[in-house]
Amino acid sequence: MIENEMTEAIIGGAIEVHKALGPGLLESVYEECLAVELQLRGLRFERQRAVALEYKGRPVGMDLRLDLLVEDCVIVELKAVEKLLRIHDAQLLTYLRLTKRSLGLLINFNVPLLKDGLRRLLI
Repeated sequence: MIENEMTEAIIGGAIEVHKALGPGLLESVYEECLAVELQLRGLRFERQRAVALEYKGRPVGMDLRLDLLVEDCVIVELKAVEKLLRIHDAQLLTYLRLTKRSLGLLINFNVPLLKDGLRRLLI
């Protein structure tokens, strides 16, 4: 599956979850439901994928946690916040850089229309 098709499927799943649940729930609820949608769409994914963190070549004993890694390619960072901030973009961009991935989706479910809570980031 090419990246555009993959992101369309992920976004379609997120829209389905948002239509069913609406805004106002915890991020973990949306993550659980989006995982169901991704599975129904035949996408491989990992939830809460641990990524070892190193500093100057040394492990620091803490792992990063990716909300979702879809098809070992797209990092999906979920939020349930009043509004997306620059720090949320920075977080996803850092995850992309540290994992050597180039495509990420930032999805905020706490909006009336999900399209207003979507960002597609590339590095």
